[in-house]
Amino acid sequence: MEIISKVLFWVANSLLIPDIIILLILFARSLLLLGSFYNQFIVKRNNDKKINPVIENLTQEKLKDLRATLPSKNNSLYIKYLRTLLENTTHEAYADFTISNFENEVDKDLSLSKMLAKLGPVLGLIGTLIAMSPALVGLSSGDISGMAYNMQVVFATTVVGLVVSAIGLVTLQVKQRWYAKEVNNLDYIARVVTGNVN
Repeated sequence: MEIISKVLFWVANSLLIPDIIILLILFARSLLLLGSFYNQFIVKRNNDKKINPVIENLTQEKLKDLRATLPSKNNSLYIKYLRTLLENTTHEAYADFTISNFENEVDKDLSLSKMLAKLGPVLGLIGTLIAMSPALVGLSSGDISGMAYNMQVVFATTVVGLVVSAIGLVTLQVKQRWYAKEVNNLDYIARVVTGNVN
């Protein structure tokens, strides 16, 4: 039993360095996500100011006005699929196909936020529990400096994991609301274009 416990202890301790490295990579990735999220917010706000008033009063006669208000470049996923919908939709089946493709792209975009929201606390907890063991050993042997160092690792891994998770969770929640509204807009525009508005 003692041999098994030692092997288990050795395996657990050997996971601390990979855990910290992965946490640091995820932290850097979450900062990049935060930057791209801010850029996406600015682009979306500018697009919505131009496009939403036209969509609210949209009829088949005003489809040209909607096309004219679109930015010259596809500066977001929504604009790309909106342009596709306006330029190529003649059948309801194609409109449904386009909206389904948009939803698939949305899931792909949200996957990073989902991963960060779930993995951050898990890796933080793993780092906390692994570093806690040597800290307790240091406490029992009277090695206060060793215990203090390990407690620093305990708190650092927890904080970094929670920050990563918070960034993932906030961006996920906000983007889900954005995309839900955009799917609704695309669905309405598709019905106007195909003449299926009740």
